[in-house]
Amino acid sequence: MSDTKPPLAALLAEYYGPNDTKGDGEFDADQVYLDFASWAERRGLPLYPAQDEAMIELVSGGHVVLSTPTGTGKSLVAAGAHFVALAQGRRSYYTAPIKALVSEKFFALVELFGPENVGMVTGDSSVNSDAPIICCTAEILANLALRHGADADVEQVVMDEFHFYADPSRGWAWQVPLLLLPRVQFLLMSATLGDVRPITDDLERRTGKPVALVTGVERPVPLHYFYATTPVHETVEELLSTGEAPIYVVHFSQAAALERAQALSSIKIATREQRDEIASLIAGFRFSTGFGKTLNRLVRAGIGVHHAGMLPKYRRLVEQLAQRGLLRVICGTDTLGVGINVPIRTVLLTALTKFDGTRMRQLTAREFHQVAGRAGRAGYDTAGTVTLEAPEHEIENLAQIKRAGDDPKKKRKIIRKKAPEGFVSWGEPSFFKLIDADPEPLTSSMQITHAMMLNVIARGGDAFANVRSLVFDNHSSAPARFALARQAISIYRALRESGVVEQIPGATLADGSVAAPSIRLTVDLQPNFALNQPLSPFALATFEVLDPESDTYALDMVSVVESTLDDPRPILSQQQFKARGEAVAAMKQEGIEYDQRMELLEQITWPKPLDELLTALFETYKASQPWIGDFELSPKAVVRDLYERAMTFGDYVNFYGLARSEGLVLRYLSDAYRALRQTIPNEAKTDDLLDIIEWLGELVRQVDSSLLDEWEEMINPSEVESHDAIVPPVLRTLTGNHRAFRVLVRNELFRRVQLAALDDATALGELDAAAGFGVDEWGAALDRYYDEYASIGTGPSARSAAMLVVTEEPTVWEVRQIFDDPEGDHDWGISGTIDLAESNEQGLAVLRVTAVGPVASV
Repeated sequence: MSDTKPPLAALLAEYYGPNDTKGDGEFDADQVYLDFASWAERRGLPLYPAQDEAMIELVSGGHVVLSTPTGTGKSLVAAGAHFVALAQGRRSYYTAPIKALVSEKFFALVELFGPENVGMVTGDSSVNSDAPIICCTAEILANLALRHGADADVEQVVMDEFHFYADPSRGWAWQVPLLLLPRVQFLLMSATLGDVRPITDDLERRTGKPVALVTGVERPVPLHYFYATTPVHETVEELLSTGEAPIYVVHFSQAAALERAQALSSIKIATREQRDEIASLIAGFRFSTGFGKTLNRLVRAGIGVHHAGMLPKYRRLVEQLAQRGLLRVICGTDTLGVGINVPIRTVLLTALTKFDGTRMRQLTAREFHQVAGRAGRAGYDTAGTVTLEAPEHEIENLAQIKRAGDDPKKKRKIIRKKAPEGFVSWGEPSFFKLIDADPEPLTSSMQITHAMMLNVIARGGDAFANVRSLVFDNHSSAPARFALARQAISIYRALRESGVVEQIPGATLADGSVAAPSIRLTVDLQPNFALNQPLSPFALATFEVLDPESDTYALDMVSVVESTLDDPRPILSQQQFKARGEAVAAMKQEGIEYDQRMELLEQITWPKPLDELLTALFETYKASQPWIGDFELSPKAVVRDLYERAMTFGDYVNFYGLARSEGLVLRYLSDAYRALRQTIPNEAKTDDLLDIIEWLGELVRQVDSSLLDEWEEMINPSEVESHDAIVPPVLRTLTGNHRAFRVLVRNELFRRVQLAALDDATALGELDAAAGFGVDEWGAALDRYYDEYASIGTGPSARSAAMLVVTEEPTVWEVRQIFDDPEGDHDWGISGTIDLAESNEQGLAVLRVTAVGPVASV
């Protein structure tokens, strides 16, 4: 076997030749099965009975529903399915619910099959999209099925986390391929499916292929369940002392996870040897944010934190240290149930209730089993442990009873602590009921939208029949189907009225009868319609309305793009909170009464640049493109706010109190950077706009390059470096991106201009005290300035390139930021130096203010 090819690619080349078929041109199912099984055994992964059964069904051409517990090797079966498809020269798709899992599977399959055989499409990324194996989100495949129907270039589909079929908002994307792809062989996988017989019976009816249900499998690592009535830290200590680590402590909020990790740092978690090994491994790791400094301290003690709000590089660090057995306790959220790659022996749940966005409720059986099933590591543990902490008031009451002992007087004096207000009751009976409960049956969440209708019509053929089949021949109940029909009729009328589709009367036939009318589109739909930035066409139309000569043109273009992006709710909430706090202070100063203040506060929200203009243009655009009504325009300012405030990433996170959500902030900025690059035509990019785009990309890269690195790696998968390294690759030097670095320098200076305009010597002194220009120096300088002038401008002219003078030397830049005084004299400003080496080391422009005062006119 070739040493240069990935393992399964080499196996295919050896046995099936360059065309991935047997030498005689026949597909030998028995041989393909034996080859894969032998390969797995050589890798130390002999097939379990359930895996064996699934593979036999796959090579035989049937569908498979693999509903086995976590840790039973469903990923190996998925790899086997792709192997079978390649051996037959067929095209296969792998789908997952979130882009992070799609990306993870993409890299895993590249390692098995080689970069030439694997592609990925996620809506905002497309890599090697003609490959025989495609990794994608469920929505990508669903829209492909809507657009092409049975003729879609898809012959096998592996659907991971198939329980998302029941998701109220996204479940349609798991159902549509089952309805519209009758030639496809399906492998549906999840640890928590419940009764799927209605779905499998329907799949067999549609495709004429048998469906094998592989389920009821004993876990290779059995689980033991316990109910703990000791406080969490005591429970953790006991688990550690009895060899039950690694322990994942499950919380249902990010704040609670971090608080618990910090509380547990008071007990001994890791041995001296483990702490020394951790310190050695992370010595070169850059903890670049406030939360990073906290995480640095925690992981050195053997404690990890894991939740969706963290920067990707921090989550990956925790996962890598855990995989090496160095983190004995990880405090995280229930994202554990979405397949994160962390080896765990014990799952310790801190509650059985969660807030679902509307109310507090108990976990469903499916949610419980998704999380509990992560306990126990195949190949490492003989058993896994699932422990539930009793409610705090119950633990406290039991502790009082224990302290009272057998003394009846003490027992009578016990004042039992009541459950907190709003507590949703749960306890030991609830726990053991969930253990024995099967996951709830999957229920249909079928939808009909403008985009779905347009894709079906774009398919051609009998559009009426195709829509009718989609509406009435699905998995929904009869009442739900009639509701879908009413929705479809309403959408069709809107499409007709807008002129996007037209109905052509049927021709008169020879016998005098009239053929059924046909429907056609009057516009051309792009191939990735409604997937890749669905509001981009609106943004492109809006760009033409803006004036390139305007002082605010560059930032207005940013605002148009931001209005098309998904809302980062935590950021917007904090912006609104900050704006309302500032407004209350101002209204109090003006003497406005409380009731009026409360009324006025309701009108204050997060910043929405161009709100009126964009809303009006959107309504006009929607009249001619009604499908856009499936999506919401949302004016907001995150990139623009960050730029106008001239803040670093860390400053911005601290200013709005977003330490727990800094990963979300970075993902939004990364999405905005890609959207700005991809959406705005090159001819519309002025120098100022190019400055902003380059600045944003470099800011994201310096905070955490993994999001952009992953993007680049996907484009060039053959150059993917090992993901085993604890310390990320060395970043390119910050000063190497000259354009972006000049913007960073300008922002550092302009931030001081803004504070000087507020006469805030205290804040300025805090910024520059380390450089020897503290509160006293700033205060004296501002006093002198305001003796001459009444104000300092902070508008577009104050930020212009003409107000910044830079003398570039090889190691140090001399800089001068000129104040925009009301007289236009421009004879005052800030002088300083930029140390290039230190800037590269810290990932930001390091400014040292040397003087603030008048100079000759420049």
